[in-house]
Amino acid sequence: MNLNQLHHVAIIVSDYNKSKQFYVDILGFQILRETIREDIGDIKLDLKFGDSELEIFYKKNSPKRVSNPEACGLRHLAFKVENIESVVNELNEKGIPCEDIRYDSVTNKKMTFFKDPDGLPLELHE
Repeated sequence: MNLNQLHHVAIIVSDYNKSKQFYVDILGFQILRETIREDIGDIKLDLKFGDSELEIFYKKNSPKRVSNPEACGLRHLAFKVENIESVVNELNEKGIPCEDIRYDSVTNKKMTFFKDPDGLPLELHE
């Protein structure tokens, strides 16, 4: 078996327009496809970042994500960055608060967290 890279991650959002604006306009992900699937009542937005993709699904009345306390399942998405201070400053200028930058206790690399519009934790990691 040769599983050599991550192709995509899929998330479900509660507000399609707010999430699209966050991931496209604020984080700068590129839109690959935007599909309204009336037969199953959802919208699917495929975004590209680096060599990976993020699939955003919106379906009216999806249940809220359990995050505090942490539940089994997806814990967070982590994005590798070259200069964490620069990215944090850019996010702050766009009104996105970040936690304090700290060092990962295992890798000893700088890291921090911020959240998407649904409260999904997103990590920056040098």
